[in-house]
Amino acid sequence: MKFFRFVSVAEGLSYLLILSVTLGFISRELVFPLGMAHGVLFILYLCSSLHTSHKQGWSLLVWLPIFLASVVPFAFIGVELYLRRAMAGAAEAATDNAAPAGSVA
Repeated sequence: MKFFRFVSVAEGLSYLLILSVTLGFISRELVFPLGMAHGVLFILYLCSSLHTSHKQGWSLLVWLPIFLASVVPFAFIGVELYLRRAMAGAAEAATDNAAPAGSVA
C-alpha cells in the first residue's frame, strides 16, 4: 500500500504541473516531458490501484472513487487521507488480533 500511496501523490502532483502549464505558470516548452511523465504515472496509478484493491479486498464502490480521483485536481489529497486512515485501521486491527506475549496459540 505504501507504493500505491507514493504513486498516488506523484500522479496528483504531476497533474497539477500539467495544469500549471495550461494556466501559464510553467513554460510551454515543458509540455512534452511533463505530459510523458504524467502519462506514465497515470498508467502506473491505474495498475497499482487495481493491484492494491485486489490485495485489500476493496469492492468496486471503494475502488471506483479512488480511480476517478485521478482526474480531479487536488483529489489525490483525499485519497491519501483515506489510505492513511485505512493503513492505521489495519495496523490497529493487527495489533488487537496479536496474541499477548507469553501465551500459547
